[in-house]
Amino acid sequence: MNTIGIIPARYNSTRFPGKPLIKIGGKTMIRRVYERCTLSLNNVIVATDDERIRNEVDSFGGLVIMTSPDHKSGTDRCAEAVSLYQKSRNEPVDVVINIQGDEPFLDPAILSHLSKCFINPEIRISTLVKKISSENEIFDPNLVKAVIDKNGLALYFSRSPIPYVINADKSKWAGTHPFYKHFGIYAFRKEVLMELTQLTLSSLEQAESLEQNRWLENGYRIHVEETEHESISIDTPEDLGKINNMNFS
Repeated sequence: MNTIGIIPARYNSTRFPGKPLIKIGGKTMIRRVYERCTLSLNNVIVATDDERIRNEVDSFGGLVIMTSPDHKSGTDRCAEAVSLYQKSRNEPVDVVINIQGDEPFLDPAILSHLSKCFINPEIRISTLVKKISSENEIFDPNLVKAVIDKNGLALYFSRSPIPYVINADKSKWAGTHPFYKHFGIYAFRKEVLMELTQLTLSSLEQAESLEQNRWLENGYRIHVEETEHESISIDTPEDLGKINNMNFS
């Protein structure tokens, strides 16, 4: 099974312009993410529309593919990158992992975990969650929560605290019901990825600003597995404070 990881990378981020090229411990963000991914995957691609990012990836010997500047989502950018990759390499791709470009300390084990899900031929889309233990995380709208059914399939994703625990004080919710935070990383069978890019914007997607709800609204099933690994994303300049005391290699 040929699995490739794709890191969509934009320069003109609304909340943090130039984010892929900021230096963290002497290396750019995009380089750190790329190098972490190669510890788990043989084939990793940066998909970008910016020459500055392309030049940076070229400088450290990474594989980069230039894509359209008109994509509305990382998923769309991944789909184009896969098509271009297959044409240039003349080799089939079975599974695509869409990797966030703002997680410089991504644990490679997360990618291995996602890849192994596709040993099951019935799984078409897969993602990961981690159990929440902090009350602050439950009520943080920047942290996406997930509700999962008994078969390990996603029921819904929300920025709101879900489920609502009706008979308990909010300060004790974490101890009365399991809450899960979602990792914004997805793995797809290649043909499913291509299908998803043809779906039109949905109402739940617009309401929550969460692309995965479009897939659910259209009947796609998202397989969810729990992980114990943690991940730190750098969404804003202020988030750099999260990594002040971390060791760099």
